Amino acid sequence: MAVLRCLATALLLAAGVQGASEQAVVRNNMNPIRKVVTLLQAMQKKVTAEGEAEKELYEKFMCYCKTGGGDLSSSISSAESKVPAVGSAIEASKDKLTQAKADLKGAQTDRSSAEASMAEAGALREKEASAFASSKAEYDTNIAAITKAVAALEKGASGSFLQTQNAQILRNLAADSKVDMLDADRQD
Repeated sequence: MAVLRCLATALLLAAGVQGASEQAVVRNNMNPIRKVVTLLQAMQKKVTAEGEAEKELYEKFMCYCKTGGGDLSSSISSAESKVPAVGSAIEASKDKLTQAKADLKGAQTDRSSAEASMAEAGALREKEASAFASSKAEYDTNIAAITKAVAALEKGASGSFLQTQNAQILRNLAADSKVDMLDADRQD
């Protein structure tokens, strides 16, 4: 069956290869046996060329099968040997990720507590600054009154000083229980 198919293919090829004018010349000059022999020779050349091409393809395929199988098995064994290392690397990465998440939570908690502490310290400083400002204003007023009293006493106007507003402030300062002063000094 295959031989007949090859024979038919060869006949068609031989007929197609030669031009129409050559076919007319060959038909007229050749006897029928010669025609058959020519066709068989053409078919033999074609079958031989196809056989060589298939043999070359077969050799390439066999070479691929021999070397490809070895390459494939070596790559499989290499991949199988890497599997434990890659698995342990994945586990290590998971552990690092868990640790990093825990560190992040701790840092966020620390940051929140630090911000709260800073806000509390700021409020305390503002309160202390307000208390200091009021105390400073009171002390500045007292210092000014004492300075004026000393100046008046140095001038000898002791009687007129006692009737001034500054003398009243000085009396209040001496009578104030906040000021550290001996009771004997308060009476004078």
